[in-house]
Amino acid sequence: MSPRDPFGKALFDARRSLLGWTVAVLAVGAMYASFWPTIQTPEMTRALAAYPKGVMEAFNYTDLTSAAGYLGSAVYGLLVPLLLVVFAVSAGTRAVAGDEEAGTLDLTLAHPVGRARLALHRFAALAVAIVVITALLGLVMVGLSGPVDFAGVSPAEFAAVSLHLALFGTTFAALAFALGAATGRRAFTLAVSAGVAVLAYLANSVLPQVEALAWTRRLSPFHWYLGGDPLAHGPQPTGLLLLLATTAVLVAAGTWTFTRRDLTS
Repeated sequence: MSPRDPFGKALFDARRSLLGWTVAVLAVGAMYASFWPTIQTPEMTRALAAYPKGVMEAFNYTDLTSAAGYLGSAVYGLLVPLLLVVFAVSAGTRAVAGDEEAGTLDLTLAHPVGRARLALHRFAALAVAIVVITALLGLVMVGLSGPVDFAGVSPAEFAAVSLHLALFGTTFAALAFALGAATGRRAFTLAVSAGVAVLAYLANSVLPQVEALAWTRRLSPFHWYLGGDPLAHGPQPTGLLLLLATTAVLVAAGTWTFTRRDLTS
């Protein structure tokens, strides 16, 4: 794939990584979704009722009495978004900072490819990869609807939560992309992005258990993604707009900084 096509080359270079992460996310999602029939047994109901409320809220297990509530907690509320964040942050870091620290970015820019075009096309390829993962996960959930009996959850609602999940992952990818493009430092970018992700999770599920810190939930991308329960009530415009706006600002800021600084390689 020619360096003159940074979008296609980025997708081609990431094909093995994308395949691996897609299989991992789909496997985890399908596994936890398949547990739904066992959650409905009296024994499991009693076991879950014994857990402290704070612990359940910390793991986003807020409603396990319906298929939408279970999927929104066990599948879309914890492991799947965390896996997607790991993928998004690692890939977003590699988009610019990875090549710059490896000393190959100068060679790429020696071709007739401007910095802005290179950065934007690489981020676009990452966004496409995230959409592919979330869309395939949605299709797997729709495929399991019959055998596992996700009563009350329609394909349209799976599409809604997939849209939220895609924008959620893209937001963290944009954060890592922006930091990497602005600094060219891979370790710094990974550390800060991971720290922000952890704080965002805590702000949505743990800190609000303290009444004085309940306001932190409104600042968390996890709340923008999960708030309003898109799996039960469809797309939530406020959350979608916040995720989209944050992504746009981060990508614009990272690209602008990247085009104006000296490269470290």
